[in-house]
Formats: sequence, structure tokens, C-alpha cells
Amino acid sequence: MNFDFNDEQRAIKESARDMLASRYPLEEVRRLALEHERGFTDEQWRELTELGWPGIFVREEDGGQGLGVVELVILQEELGYALAPTPFFSNACAGLLLAAAGSDEQRERWLRPLAAGEARGTLAQLDEGAPMEPTGSSLTGTKIAVADAGSADFLVVAVGEGRHFVVETGGEGVRIEPTRGLDPTRKLFAVHLHGAEGHQLEQDPDATDRAYCTMAVALAAESTGVAQRALDMAVEYAKDRKQFDRPIGVYQAISHRCAQMLLEVEGARSVSYYAAWALDHEPESGALAAAMAKAYASDAGWRVPASSLQVHGGIGFTWEHDLHFFLKRGRANAAALGDARFHRERVAELAGV
Repeated sequence: MNFDFNDEQRAIKESARDMLASRYPLEEVRRLALEHERGFTDEQWRELTELGWPGIFVREEDGGQGLGVVELVILQEELGYALAPTPFFSNACAGLLLAAAGSDEQRERWLRPLAAGEARGTLAQLDEGAPMEPTGSSLTGTKIAVADAGSADFLVVAVGEGRHFVVETGGEGVRIEPTRGLDPTRKLFAVHLHGAEGHQLEQDPDATDRAYCTMAVALAAESTGVAQRALDMAVEYAKDRKQFDRPIGVYQAISHRCAQMLLEVEGARSVSYYAAWALDHEPESGALAAAMAKAYASDAGWRVPASSLQVHGGIGFTWEHDLHFFLKRGRANAAALGDARFHRERVAELAGV
């Protein structure tokens, strides 16, 4: 059995790596994270849409490329490696739910422009206080830690009993304010709804669960890319930095740490791509594989940058060094869409342990 990428997947990976490296050097990542309100520019987003990335997982009949979860995961790993401050992932979360549970009219109204890059959405999942309960199609309450809501055209709002409503951000009764988050490269917002009009998506538990599993695997792949970049930075530093006229990488305290980082990166990558393959080709195994991927990569995504910081020594702790951005992204990703503990418990439940 061939577990390698096919030619199209290799082309996606290589073109993504080259484009992101040229557009998002770490100096630009730092500038966007610390100085830009939205964290990205319209020109940067336009370049991604010209490549067709927003619609990579969307069916061709809905205006997308008709590719699969594996291709989405390839992009997510490269976005994590570049630490690209972009609304791609939050937009994909909204698109996955629309693709899973949107009616024909809803997909035409919101999913098609999303796939074309003409509109952006995001997922509003976490409640401030008591869970939000709609009154008919009217929504009142506050959602917190909503990624990229300040630049989104619509929200997919999760409420009780597995229901989801689409709310347009420009509508009445919607107020969005920026909030501070751990990761400055992914902007978070609080969304206050007061009688806002919502459009309920169809309730299809199996399709919705697959959408959330896909989100978890995509985020696991992003954490894998973060970890890979932190490992590369550690290895490069261990080769260049010398003590007693020898590179510090020759000392076991450093080389063993780097070996452990490599083990965690490769483990996270393997389980993430296995989960993506399962969601595409063996859906009965998809939920279990997705939980395994998110559990493992949640830990690897912050432990590897933390270990890389130890390899760097004093310079790694400074604000001027870029490593702390990777550690913060890894920590934030670990908490999003269920932390490692949540997903380990889900693995046990699905495995019947």
C-alpha cells in the first residue's frame, strides 16, 4: 500500500510551502500579530483565494475544488509551519458546517461565495455563561473566543442540541468587539447577539460530527506544522551555537532533546494524516482517528516549541526572538476544539474502553 502523496497533493504542498515562505517571513508575522488589527491584509487574503484554497474541501457543484480532507490537512500543516496569520482556518470551520448541514439555498447563499473567497465566515462556539437558547430564529447571548469575527461576513453560531444558525455580522442586534488572546497571530473577538436573526442549518448529526472531526484534524495538522518549525529552529541553533569550541548539538543533553522533539513531530504528522485519510476513505474509523490526532498533536504542538525554547537557552526566552509566537500558537491550538484530555476520553469512549 502506498502511503505517499500523489502528484497533485505534492504540488499543493510544495506550492504552499514556497508561497507562504515568501509572503510570511517571521518579520511580517510579527508585524501583523502586533500592529495589525485584523492580523492580515486584503492583499494577502486575495492571494490565497486566487489559489483556490478557501474552496479546497468544497464540492465542485457548490463552487469548490472538490478535493478532500487530506488536501485540507496538507494546507493546514504548511500554514502552521509558516505561522501564517490568516483567517483560513476559521473560514474553513464555517464552510465545513455549511457543506455538512446547509440546505441548497443556504449553500448557494453562503458556501458558494465562501469557496470563491468572496465572503468569509467563522464558527462561534463557546458561550459566555449559560448556553445560548434561541427563541425561534432570534438569538440572544454572547459568544467568546470567536476567531477572526471582526473581518467575517457571517457567523455559524452553535447552540444547544447540535443546532447551528447562520448570522450575518452586518445585521441588526450583532455587536463584535476584539478581545485579548494567548496567541496574537490569531485574533479573537467576543460576539454579542441581541435578538439577532439566525438561519438554522439542517440537523444531520452524522454529517455535523464529521465536520467537527475534520476541523479537529485540520487543527492537529496545523499544530504539527508549528512543531516542525520549532524543531527546525532548534536543530539549526544547535548546529550554529558553540560551547567549548563545539556545536552544542553534539552534547547529549541537546541531541536527546532534539530526538524527542522529532519523535513527537513525526507521531503527530502520522496520526493526523491517517485521520484525514480515514475521514475521506474509511468514515467508520474517522471519529476515533480524529480524536487520536487531536489528542496527540495538542500536546506535541506546545511541548515541541517549549523544548525548542530550552535548546535556545536565554535567547529563546526573549521577546525579540520569534519562538514564543510558536509556543503561544501551540498552546492556543491545544485548547481549541477540545483539549488533549477531552479527546483522550473520547478515544476511550469510541474504543469501548
